[in-house]
Amino acid sequence: MDIRQGRVSNPPSFRSATMMRFHVLTLFPEMFDSPLSVSIIARAQKQGLVEVNLHNIRDFTHNRHNTVDDYPFGGGPGMVMKPEPLFESVEHVRGSASLDESAPTVLMTPQGRRFDQRIAEDYSELSDIVIICGRYEGVDERVRQNLVTDELSIGDYVLGGGELAAMVVIDAVARLIPGVVGSAESPANDSYTTGLLQHPLYTRPSEYRGMEAPDVLLSGHHAEIAKWHRRETLRRTLERRPDLLESADLSNEDRRMLDELRAE
Repeated sequence: MDIRQGRVSNPPSFRSATMMRFHVLTLFPEMFDSPLSVSIIARAQKQGLVEVNLHNIRDFTHNRHNTVDDYPFGGGPGMVMKPEPLFESVEHVRGSASLDESAPTVLMTPQGRRFDQRIAEDYSELSDIVIICGRYEGVDERVRQNLVTDELSIGDYVLGGGELAAMVVIDAVARLIPGVVGSAESPANDSYTTGLLQHPLYTRPSEYRGMEAPDVLLSGHHAEIAKWHRRETLRRTLERRPDLLESADLSNEDRRMLDELRAE
C-alpha cells in the first residue's frame, strides 16, 4: 500500500490483533503524559496492543545548549528546526527499533494533506509509524525532501506545534486496531468510516424530562430499526455534510430516501 498516495476505497477490514508502535519525535515529550495515561490508549498499551515511544529531539544535538533551531537563510520571522537533530533522531529510531523500510516517517505540519478517516485506516494496517512534531516556523526543507515520506495536517489552522496533532493521529489510528475498542462493530460504524455521518444515538432512560427516544428503537423490530438508522444517517449527512454524499456508495434505496428527505 502506498501510504503517501494510496487510500482504501472500502470500509476497514479489522485484522487479527497485533502490536502497533508509534515512534514520536518531539521537543516536549511531557505533553504526552496525560493523554497517553488515560482511557482507551492507556488500556491498549497495558494490553500490549499499542506502544508509544517518545524521543526528545534535543537528545540528538551536539552543543551544550542543545540547539534545535536557527534563523532562516535569507531572513524572515521566527526560527527553523535544524536538519541535523531531525535526521539523526529518525535514523536512531529506525536503527534501534529495527523498523521496516516501508514504515512511514510522518511530519505533522499545517502544509500537509488533510488527515481523515481513510488515512487512519491506511495507517492502522502498519506495524510502525514514525511521527515528527514540527515546531517554530517549520523544518529545514531538506528534512521534507529527503527524510519525510508523508506530511499530515489535522485542519486548516495553526497550532503551537505538532504534538497535539500527533496525539489526534495516534488516537484515531490506535482505535482501529483489533481489541483496542471493546466492540469490533464500533469503529466500523463510526462517522466517516462508512463515508457518511452516524445516525442519532439514544440510551436509557427512554423518557427524560419529557423528551422521548424514538419508538422504533424500542420496538425490537430489527428490520425497521435498520431502516431508521439508514434514513437518519442520510438525513444527518444531508443536513451537516452534504459534500460527503457526492462520493458515498449509495444504493437505489438510499437515493430514494434522499429524494424524500430533500422534499421534506
